[in-house]
Amino acid sequence: MIEIKVPARICFYGDHQDYLGLPVIAGTIDRYINLKATQNSDKKYVLRLLDLQQELSISLDDGLEQVQPDDYFRSAMAVVKKQGFQLDQGYDVEISGNIPVNAGLSSSSALVVAWIRFLVATQGRSETISDYQIGRWAYEAEVLFFDQPGGLMDQYTIAQKGLIYIDTKNGESSRLNAKLGKLLVAESGVPKKTLEVLKNARVYANKAVDAVKAKHPELVLEQVRLEDYEKYVGLVPVQFQGYWYSTIYNYHITLEAKDELLKVAPNLHKLGDLMNQHQTILQKFIKNTPDEMIEMMDAARGAGAIGTKIIGSGGGGCMVAMVGDATENEVRKAFLNKGAKAVYAVELTS
Repeated sequence: MIEIKVPARICFYGDHQDYLGLPVIAGTIDRYINLKATQNSDKKYVLRLLDLQQELSISLDDGLEQVQPDDYFRSAMAVVKKQGFQLDQGYDVEISGNIPVNAGLSSSSALVVAWIRFLVATQGRSETISDYQIGRWAYEAEVLFFDQPGGLMDQYTIAQKGLIYIDTKNGESSRLNAKLGKLLVAESGVPKKTLEVLKNARVYANKAVDAVKAKHPELVLEQVRLEDYEKYVGLVPVQFQGYWYSTIYNYHITLEAKDELLKVAPNLHKLGDLMNQHQTILQKFIKNTPDEMIEMMDAARGAGAIGTKIIGSGGGGCMVAMVGDATENEVRKAFLNKGAKAVYAVELTS
């Protein structure tokens, strides 16, 4: 039997930066996709999605030439077959988990990583394929294969696990001190609009950057300073100026957070303040946070949360809060009293 367990992820700093080639800080948490597989003699994968009460079958003779949108099982098979994988043994596969779907914790990417780890295991190569490579293949299967607007943060974080700083230009990562205090995840109950939010944010941010580079082609985003926002903002069309602001300021928030998380004893209140600054930019300029969720997070901070932010691309889904021992219960109540459908503690995994 093959057994795979893959965690969910939270982006703590750098949302909507990875598609600009700027860094992010993200970590995996103790919510999981679980996959169990046993060999069969039918020359096909028989998949039972237990939580969705669905079953599907994929023939090993499938040419994978016309893969339907969001069919990550087949896209992942196509990606690894290009690497020389011989998928010639059928399996009965059960998949379940406790990651909320379409809520910002990257359940889809966790599923893709789990499926690729399974495909790798069928080749007897689990010990020889790096986590970095798993993340790369998952990114190819989920984003590049379907020409979707997302970046590589989700797949690379989930594959490598822990709290990491990712250079999204090349996927290289460095491990950070995973001391963020106690964390609560609140499910808002507001449906996400992932692709719509991502597409708009990516297009508008690139238009802002392109407007500046049209006059200053030598500009390198990683070298831009905070004061350069004012220096160049006049070159950006008014409707995209908020995206120019978010590009510059979120980048520097991420750098500050990295410096703090490299310390032996990070200052939680500084990290919480940076998280709150990041959320303010997300809701004010990228406009990815529904009013109901803003009210929930305002209430959580009023109840003592050190920092709060929306998780994922936005438009709905989950929120995360940094809390202290004395305020955990009050913050939990504040979320629920404002309409959150569930609130639970999570821990970073390694």
